[in-house]
Amino acid sequence: MEISIKTWSQLNGKDVLLFTLTNDHGVELLVTNYGCIVTKLLVPDRKGNMENVVLGFGQFEPYLENSPYFGAVIGRVAGRIQGASFELGGVTYSLAKNENNNHLHGGPNGFHRVLWQAMPVRRDDAVGVVFSYTSPDGEEGYPGTVHVQVTYWLNNDNEWTVTYRARSNKTTLLNLTNHTYFNLSGNGKRDILDHTLTIRSSRVLELNEELIPTGHVLDVANTPFDLRQGKKIREAVESEHPQIELVGGGYDHPFWLDRHHDKEIVLSDPESGRVLTVETDEVGVVVYTSNQLPDGLDLGGTPSRKYLGICLETQGLPDAIHHPQFPSIVLPAGKEWVSTTVYRFGVIE
Repeated sequence: MEISIKTWSQLNGKDVLLFTLTNDHGVELLVTNYGCIVTKLLVPDRKGNMENVVLGFGQFEPYLENSPYFGAVIGRVAGRIQGASFELGGVTYSLAKNENNNHLHGGPNGFHRVLWQAMPVRRDDAVGVVFSYTSPDGEEGYPGTVHVQVTYWLNNDNEWTVTYRARSNKTTLLNLTNHTYFNLSGNGKRDILDHTLTIRSSRVLELNEELIPTGHVLDVANTPFDLRQGKKIREAVESEHPQIELVGGGYDHPFWLDRHHDKEIVLSDPESGRVLTVETDEVGVVVYTSNQLPDGLDLGGTPSRKYLGICLETQGLPDAIHHPQFPSIVLPAGKEWVSTTVYRFGVIE
């Protein structure tokens, strides 16, 4: 297994680094210390052809200009916070309003736009990168100085593992995720509508017109959200279910997982034979079928368009601070928060 590092660009006089992690099977994971972004991920199809299965740019500059969170770590809080404010310990905190009247994905200068410290690491069975960032008290309106560490590992089982760690000196909110867009066809040669998605989840959160949870938890039975036996994504996109239409035709919804680290999320592309299995500690997964992806971004020769990728954002439930019935995303002062998500690539036998 190998790690190579190159200076990709400069930002405010500091090096933007690009790490290439390669395992013994030729799987390659390319990541940068800007936003902990995954820029490329090469995995084999059933015939052994190595192709890129994530959406991203070939150069650094487009990530600064118009990236819809391609491949990035999202924080301090993934998803939307209604009204861009919350109360904690009797104090009301005001956040940046970067989507209508609401706060989205940690704000305009959230973790996805930070240049992280980065260090290559090795162990007997994997190669990786440890990213570190200290978010100062008051950054984007959040309380507490938070020390965050994100570690990416690639091993010979073709697993990309993400471990998040964080500790704050004040009680604060924290809900991290990764916003990689997957497309198992390889090199974006087809959209994801004929991918099959299986999620072990019997509950999905209802959204309002601003795509924020209403607080109602819906039973997935007899709806396009019942993915327990697997469905082609096309079935959801073509559904007339009001929640599907609300988000622009497709998914942009938080699924409350029934189990963890037990093949709870499986994405497959029957044509290429590629399979992605996602296992996580997290309460839920926000599934986004790129319903709002703009047209015409140059993704290494493939122009962006709707349904070109799917995000499987393992995380706590969005806007949980306003819904006490949801598991808490409050991080108490001095307590370490740790979470791991594993992305395992294989092929249909």
